[in-house]
Amino acid sequence: MIREPGKFRFGVGLALLVLVLDQATKWWVLEVAALDRVGQIVVTPFFNLTMVWNRGVTFGLLGSDLWFKPLLLGGLALVIAALLLRWLARAESWRIAWGLGLVLGGAVGNVIDRARFGAVVDFVHLHVAGYHWYVFNLADSAIVCGVGLLLLDALIRPSAAAK
Repeated sequence: MIREPGKFRFGVGLALLVLVLDQATKWWVLEVAALDRVGQIVVTPFFNLTMVWNRGVTFGLLGSDLWFKPLLLGGLALVIAALLLRWLARAESWRIAWGLGLVLGGAVGNVIDRARFGAVVDFVHLHVAGYHWYVFNLADSAIVCGVGLLLLDALIRPSAAAK
């Protein structure tokens, strides 16, 4: 049962927006910028577009070329997305609706990559003074921001005992 339809619709709409933007940027990187053929495009002194096929999970952990890996990781992500959708149906706050919408859209965007390519398309490469961050994509950014909102909500929402 959906506790607050407005929050649910908002979260699902946000997830769809993130999904469309994520897939559009990945299409642009592969088809227009042809980053998979060029490898890297320097944009600014601290930002490059760098093509990375992430066959693992966060930061490339558990990466390998095993044939079943994309199916396993994609299936796990879909199960998690279904659980998050159920949580969204019971969202108590707008922060939760925002957070879950961001996480859902990002997770589904990366699942689509695994289904299409067997790996996730990563291309945002930030660096400064010789220090480089892991290469990521819009879906990863949405997931991180969404988890941040969920943590924030857990930290600042009054507990049931305090009410």
